Amino acid sequence: MNILLLGSGGREHALAWKITQSPRCDQLFIAPGNAGTALCGTNLNISATDFEAIRETVITHSIHMVVVGPEDPLVKGIYDFFANDDVLKNIPVIGPSKEGARLEGSKDFSKQFMERHDIPTARYRTFTKETVAEGMKFLETLQAPYVLKADGLAAGKGVVIPDTLEKAKQELSEMLSGKFGSASASVVIEEFLKGIEVSVFVLTDGSHYKILPEAKDYKRIGEGDAGLNTGGMGAVSPVPFASAAFLKKVEERVVVPTIEGLKKENITYKGFIFIGLMASPPGPLSQGRGGEEDSPDPYVIEYNVRLGDPETEVVMPRIQNDVVALFEAVAGGTLNEVEINTDSRTAVTVMLVSGGYPGDYQKGKLISGLDPGTDSLVFHAGTAQDQNGIISSGGRVLAVTSFGQSIPEASNKSYETISQIHFEGMYYRKDIGKDLSTTVKKVAG
Repeated sequence: MNILLLGSGGREHALAWKITQSPRCDQLFIAPGNAGTALCGTNLNISATDFEAIRETVITHSIHMVVVGPEDPLVKGIYDFFANDDVLKNIPVIGPSKEGARLEGSKDFSKQFMERHDIPTARYRTFTKETVAEGMKFLETLQAPYVLKADGLAAGKGVVIPDTLEKAKQELSEMLSGKFGSASASVVIEEFLKGIEVSVFVLTDGSHYKILPEAKDYKRIGEGDAGLNTGGMGAVSPVPFASAAFLKKVEERVVVPTIEGLKKENITYKGFIFIGLMASPPGPLSQGRGGEEDSPDPYVIEYNVRLGDPETEVVMPRIQNDVVALFEAVAGGTLNEVEINTDSRTAVTVMLVSGGYPGDYQKGKLISGLDPGTDSLVFHAGTAQDQNGIISSGGRVLAVTSFGQSIPEASNKSYETISQIHFEGMYYRKDIGKDLSTTVKKVAG
């Protein structure tokens, strides 16, 4: 079959790399793609949100399936666009309907959804410019630090965590005054959850689900999780503290009620659900439940309606299934007939970013060493091709993934590969995964 993959980042290169391994894939087209996806298929100079151009592409290239990488096309309703078009309606789109995409597109909607279906999450309230005074009073009922989230999509920058009440009140005022544009016309304020973050990925056909390998990503720019938030500086899978007991809690308390909630509300959802969790010290719900009291309790921080980045670059290599066959099962509603096969080894991904990121950074830097002669996987995130070769075109430029029998072994391989790659201003964290050796005891409390 001919497949169209939408997106242009490291997630899309990892997906393209995996899709082209399938004997079911005849031709792969990526819109718009990057210099890495060009090694896997044919890049098309089309925006992932230009639905009319995508329609023409699907017809011209006889596309049989569309796989959606980023959230924007999903929130804008590409699934519905296909479903309501007489020519396109029989072409499967891997991704949720516009209503399902509200789980990511609106923080307030997702929190209300969790509340309706008894899914554990932080206490919260939502405020607008008209209710800012109430928001200030609500902040006074919470303890520092404070979590403020723009309701809509803000390119991954809509969450702030002030450490004093004064800063939180100032931040609320600025957000409701347009700091993040229309995305922060409404602001969700929630209590701060203590623990360690972990990401769980689910694939669903709307009725059945499969849980994919979990991952932990590193969002801060500086080592030791210091400095500004980024789109992600690296990731590790599997996660040592995500024991069988913890993952059982995740499935029973989060995954099952999420899938059942979507069904109860008649929300069409065929694709990935990224569940950002806080693993917190166990509370009353876990007492006296056959050993569960020793594993952390999961609380949902957020839903994403697609795979994460750079988590895709660490999770996708561990999945041993034919991913196109998985997508066919999603489209056909037969995911219950599939068993997920996972590589038992540890994978560690380290992100190489442009100097100055996540602030102002330069583009157009020539990259060398992209064929390092190791068995690491080098996924392109922000790259392009010009007359001189492959150049940087984004803040996050490359993701280097390696396997090992342990986190240190896998990370050492990634860093060895990175030592052979160069572009001007290149920066990366040197501590990805180092914290996890002491994590188990800390989370269990």
